[in-house]
Amino acid sequence: MVKFAIRWGVTAAATAVAAWVVPGIHVDEPHQVWAVLILALVLGLLNAFVRPLLYALSCGLIVLTLGLFTLVLNGLLLWLASWVLTDLLGLGFRVDGFGSAVLGALIITVVSVILSLFVGKRK
Repeated sequence: MVKFAIRWGVTAAATAVAAWVVPGIHVDEPHQVWAVLILALVLGLLNAFVRPLLYALSCGLIVLTLGLFTLVLNGLLLWLASWVLTDLLGLGFRVDGFGSAVLGALIITVVSVILSLFVGKRK
C-alpha cells in the first residue's frame, strides 16, 4: 500500500511538472489538484492494463526503432488519459495535440525516474 502511494505521488508530481512545462497541456484552475491526482491514477491503470497490449501489438516497431516507439505509445496513453478525465469525468485536464502528448509523456517519464531515485528504497 505504501509503495502504491509513493508511485502515485511520484506520477502526480511528474504530471504536474509536465502541465507546468508543456504549453499544450492544460489543467483548469478549480480542479488542479484533483485533476492531477486522478490523472496519475488513470495513467497507472492504463499502464497496468492497456500498455502491455499495446507493447505486444507493436513489438516489431519498438525493436525496429530501438525503443523510440515507446515514446509514441506513452504519448497515446497520456492522450487517452486526458480524454478520460476531460470527456468522461468532467475534470479539467486536457492535452491539445499528439505532439504535446508525446512531449508531456517524455517529461513525465524523465521526472518520474528522477523522483523515484530519491524516494526509492535505501540499502
